[in-house]
Amino acid sequence: MSWLPKSPKARRRLTLIAAIAPVLALAVGLTLWGLRDSISFFYTPSQAAQAHPPSGRSIQLGGLVRMGSVRKHPDGRVEFVVADRTAQDQVTFQGDLPDLFREGQGVVALGSFRRDGVFEAKEVLAKHDERYMPRELTKQLKAQGEWRGDGSTPDYAKAKDPS
Repeated sequence: MSWLPKSPKARRRLTLIAAIAPVLALAVGLTLWGLRDSISFFYTPSQAAQAHPPSGRSIQLGGLVRMGSVRKHPDGRVEFVVADRTAQDQVTFQGDLPDLFREGQGVVALGSFRRDGVFEAKEVLAKHDERYMPRELTKQLKAQGEWRGDGSTPDYAKAKDPS
């Protein structure tokens, strides 16, 4: 065995590494496999349009609630549109909305897209103002030129939804 080191100390180290490496790789693999359903990606509507997350995958959708898009149904279901500068997504939610939820404000919805392209939220988080937005949403709004640090309403949020 010419590929093994000649020193007994080096051989012991190599044997120890050869024994530990597969156990460590198995532990990392099992950890990642166990966490696969716990990972929730964050998207703005334009990122979701580009990424096309598969239906049923749990994600977070963040943006601004489009003015005039909130429709409340007698059964407690609420439908609204979450938008950024370039895209928008229809969201449906069954339950009570947070007190701070309103049109033109930032929102993060946790849920998944259905096969028909509608985002079905399991939880809706309303944001007080930009100071409390998640870091990812703030970065995306700044990158799109949509950041409103002074609290002013964006141009597209003022327009009524044509549908």
